[in-house]
Amino acid sequence: MARQLRLMETFVELADSLTDDFDVIDLLQRLSKRCVELLDVSTAGILLIDPHGDLHAVAASDENTRMLELFSLQHDQGPCVDAYRSGHARVNIDLTDPETTEPWARFAVAARQSGFHVTHALPLRIRDRILGALNLFSAKEAYLSEEDTALAQAMADVATIAVLQQRTLDDFQMENSQLQKALNTRIVIEQAKGILAERWYTGVDQAFTGLRAYARTHQLRISDLSHAVIDGRLDTMLIPRPDTARRTGAASTPEVLAALDRDGWPADAATTAHPHRYPYQAIHRKPRARSPKKEQ
Repeated sequence: MARQLRLMETFVELADSLTDDFDVIDLLQRLSKRCVELLDVSTAGILLIDPHGDLHAVAASDENTRMLELFSLQHDQGPCVDAYRSGHARVNIDLTDPETTEPWARFAVAARQSGFHVTHALPLRIRDRILGALNLFSAKEAYLSEEDTALAQAMADVATIAVLQQRTLDDFQMENSQLQKALNTRIVIEQAKGILAERWYTGVDQAFTGLRAYARTHQLRISDLSHAVIDGRLDTMLIPRPDTARRTGAASTPEVLAALDRDGWPADAATTAHPHRYPYQAIHRKPRARSPKKEQ
C-alpha cells in the first residue's frame, strides 16, 4: 500500500513538473532517483539522444552509475545501447554470466567492478520514435517481476513524454520568436516607408520601391536599411526617389542625387557622389539637418 501511494505521488509530482518553463534535466534526474525508490534496484541512469542522434548521459542517481553510462557510450556497448538501437527492453541481465554478457564483455566487467550484479535497460520510446534508454542496476541478485518491468517502462515513458514536450516547447518558442521578429521587422520597414514618404511628398508604395531598390543595389538587408533610416544613421537623400529618377532620366546615382539636391536636399561630397562605393559608411553616418530653401 505504501508503495502504491508513493507511486501515485511520484506521477503527480512529475505531471506537476511539466510546466512551460520546466527543466527537463532536473526532471530526468528526479525520475532516476524515483526509480531507485520504487523498484528493487540500487541505481538508475538515463541516456538521451541530441538533435544529431548522438547519445549522452544526462541523468543518474549517483556518480558511479554516471561513470558506467559514460563507459558504455565511450565503448559503444552495453544493454542500454542495445535497448536504444533495438527499441526493446533488456531486463534481468546477470552480469556474472559470460554467455549473456558476451556481446558487451568490457561493459560487464566494468559493471561488476562497480559492485553490480544485475542490470536492466528500457528504451525511451513513444510509438516508433526512440529518444534514449533508462538504465537500472542492482548490487544484489534481484530480478524484476513483470509488474516491476511494466512500472519501469512506465517511468521510461514519462521521461520520453517530458523530453518531447520540452522539445515541442522549444520549437514553439523558436517559431513564436521568428514570427515576432518578422512582425517587428515589418513595423520597422513601415516606419522607414513613412519617413521617406513624408520627406519625398509621395506615397508609401513609392517610398517602399525606393527603399527596396537601394537595399538591393547596395546588397543590404531591407530591415537594416530601415533601421538606419529611422535612427538617422543614413542620410535619406542618398536613396534615389523613384519618380525623380524617371523624371530626370538619371542613368547613374550622382545624377539622381543632383536632381534631389535641386529639390532642396543637402549634398555630401564623398558618400553622396559615390554612394555605391560607400553604402555601409553612409549607413553609419550621423543625421544631418535638412537645409532650408533660400527665399527667392
